Amino acid sequence: MLIFRSPINATKPESVPMMSKADKMEKTNPGKTPVSEAELRKKLTPEQFHVTQEHGTERAFSHPYYQDKRDGMYRCVVCGAPLFSSDAKFDSGTGWPSFTEAKGTVTTHEDNSYGMRRIEVRCGNCDAHLGHVFPDGPGPSGMRYCINGCALDLDTKSKSAS
Repeated sequence: MLIFRSPINATKPESVPMMSKADKMEKTNPGKTPVSEAELRKKLTPEQFHVTQEHGTERAFSHPYYQDKRDGMYRCVVCGAPLFSSDAKFDSGTGWPSFTEAKGTVTTHEDNSYGMRRIEVRCGNCDAHLGHVFPDGPGPSGMRYCINGCALDLDTKSKSAS
């Protein structure tokens, strides 16, 4: 028997509740000029802000990148840093863009929110929340980087991390 403590509203883009302030990890990226919240809110859509800055999750199958087959480099929507090559993209059936490896700068952090043990993936340049990585992927790495499509920007002019 399953017992749900709080309902999830699937009609809103933020179908997974955001982390509480106690669960949020401090942003630490020395050497980078901090961008104000007001500047980020102007630059990003409300969903992009929620996902990248408040550790949210977009609804599965809601972003076109989960099925996009174009070649290119997936970049951070916040700072433009290269993150994942289309060469490493595969269809995981989860409804989020999935990759076997990172081609750019990403960092991983333990995430124990919502009573689960997961590994969070963030942009190594600006610390934006991207998604999570799981050890159930194909290929030699065995990893599946499950990334929110709204945290990415596909650069079809480049497949390299430069």
